[in-house]
Parts: sequence; C-alpha cells; structure tokens
Amino acid sequence: MRTIFALCSIAVLLAGCGPQTDLSEIDATAGSLPVFSASPDEKIKIVGSSTVAPFSTTVAEQFGAISEFPTPIVETTGTGGGFKAFCDGIGPDSPSIANASRPIKASEAELCRQAGVTEIVEVKIGSDGIVLANAKGSPELDLSKAEIYLALAAEVPDGNGGFMANPYQTWNDVADHLPDMPILVSGPPPTSGTRDAFAELALEGGAEEIAELAALKEQDADAFVKKATTIRNDGKWIDSGENDTAIVQTLMKNPDSIGVMGYSFLEQNLDRLKGAHIEGHDPTFEEISSGEYGISRSMFFYVKKQNVNLVPGIEDFILEFTQEDAWGPTGYLIEKGLIPLQEDERAKVRENALALAVMGAGSGTAH
Repeated sequence: MRTIFALCSIAVLLAGCGPQTDLSEIDATAGSLPVFSASPDEKIKIVGSSTVAPFSTTVAEQFGAISEFPTPIVETTGTGGGFKAFCDGIGPDSPSIANASRPIKASEAELCRQAGVTEIVEVKIGSDGIVLANAKGSPELDLSKAEIYLALAAEVPDGNGGFMANPYQTWNDVADHLPDMPILVSGPPPTSGTRDAFAELALEGGAEEIAELAALKEQDADAFVKKATTIRNDGKWIDSGENDTAIVQTLMKNPDSIGVMGYSFLEQNLDRLKGAHIEGHDPTFEEISSGEYGISRSMFFYVKKQNVNLVPGIEDFILEFTQEDAWGPTGYLIEKGLIPLQEDERAKVRENALALAVMGAGSGTAH
C-alpha cells in the first residue's frame, strides 16, 4: 500500500525497511501521522448487498458527476460476503463501505474487531419488501407465511408428532386454493441478506403459525430456527447467485418458476413480473411503507470510520446519500424502489451519520 511504501522510503535511509506493518495495527485517526494523507485519485470501494447496490450505485454516479471526487466502485458480493471483505482490515485497498440488507451480526462485528476495524458507523437508509414474483402470464399466487414454509422447508410436520422430508411437489399439494403448479423457486444464496431476511421473516414467521413448530419453539428455540430455516435441497429451491437479473431470466423462461427478490427489483421489472399476495397484501410501495405487507426489512450501509483519513470523499458520499433529494420521499432513489424512512428517523440517522457516530456510541449496536 502507498502508506507502507512511504514509511519504508523514510526508514530505509536510516536502517532499511523491515517487514510491512499491518495497517490494522495503526490508528488511522491519529492526526500526527502524515503517512495517512489520502491520495486524491483514490476511489471509495463499496461492497455488499445486491438489494442495496442499485441505490448505492445511483448515489455513486451522482456523486461522481457533481463532486470533485472520482465515482466510487460498487461491487455486489452479497451482504455476508460484503462484511467479510469490509472486516478484512484498514486502508485504501480495503472496502470503506459495506451495503447490507440486514443489520450486521455480532459475529461479523467481532470479525471486524479482530482485524482492527473497531469504528463502524451504521446508516439505515430505508425499507424494502421481499417478494415472491413470477412472470406476468403465470398463475396468481396468494400465499400465507405458513404455506411458504410448507412449500420450501426441508422437513415438515408428519402429523404424528414428528417430522418428515418435505413431500409436497406442487403448490396445490400445500393448499387447495393454490394452483396445480410445480414448486420451483429461485432465490438468493446463503451469503445474501435477502436470504437471511426471507428465512427469518417468511420461513420462521410461517413456522410459528403451525402448532408443532410453535411448540418446538417453546421447548428449544435453536432447534426451532434450524427446522424452520433449513430449505429443501431436492431441486425445488435453486440458489441463483447474487445477481437478481439471473432470477428474472429464469422466470421468463419457465412460467412455473417463482423468484425471491427485493421489492426494488420487482418494481424495476413490473413490465415483466408480478408479485404474489402475502396474506392478502400486495408488495407495493404503500403497503410496505405502512408495515401491512408481512415480509419487509430495513436496509443499511456501514462506514469504516478509520478509512475516512485514508480515502477522500467518504464524508461527502454520506452527505449525498442522506440528502432529501436522494433518499427523501421525492428523491431520486424512490425511482429505484427505495421505501424511505419517516421524516424524524431520516433526520436522526443523517445527524448520526454525518457525525460519524460509531456503533455503540449513539448510533446503534451490533445485532
């Protein structure tokens, strides 16, 4: 890294340059270390959620067009993969921002801490619904969370107090009111925040509605979560990677196929796709915003405060993202499908973000 080379260049005049110093061991906020002067051509690196990426990319393009800083690099790795890269260390070669479609986990925060990434700013940007979508000409679906669980879980109650391998082959097998259509669902992989949220909100939520699973939750919460969220691997569920475009292509080719994706991606493809009703509610801006749509979650980006002095423009990027004409109810991110926070919450989040208030110091805690 250029900061290490700068150190080496000075040190070699005296005694030669030894092994490279681990940037995670250096206090990047120390103003007395001139080696941390940021190069003006250094680009902000952003990784993480495929759901948040369209919003982040839009802000990055706007930021690059109107500011003195280069356009940030946005890479889609999934929420879990994003945190892994984000927590790898400090410095301009490491991502400065991680997009996430769920809160950071305690285990991920610990991974960061072990690498010296100890100052993290959480920025909640809005809400998103998780939808089960199919092609416009395919049958209509009106699903309960319990029916989603029964269709996709690896094991379901056998009616005799135990569990059996999922026997359901069609949606009509799950419930009489559903179409006689094969169960074939394309969805995000385990590294995806959308997958995590879907498992928690839809699968766990559906399992809680079934007496045998509700009883198991009372007896053994960990066993309940495992039973509820382990998805069948007999070909009825297909991991489709982090690229939601691949899911759309699958839906276009196979009218029996259903895709799990964020509302924002459905909203951008309404000419080709439609979302399933969930317990009588449609995946629309209004129903997600009101909380009536039952499978919705918050979205975030996380900032590595220790990189602020190493990569130019991070604070200005936060400023652009949290301006009303970006994330407000009439901002340009609404066109991309963002469900905005309420006005008072936006103000509070923006204040904490611009103050670079780290988690555990007024801006939130690791989950």
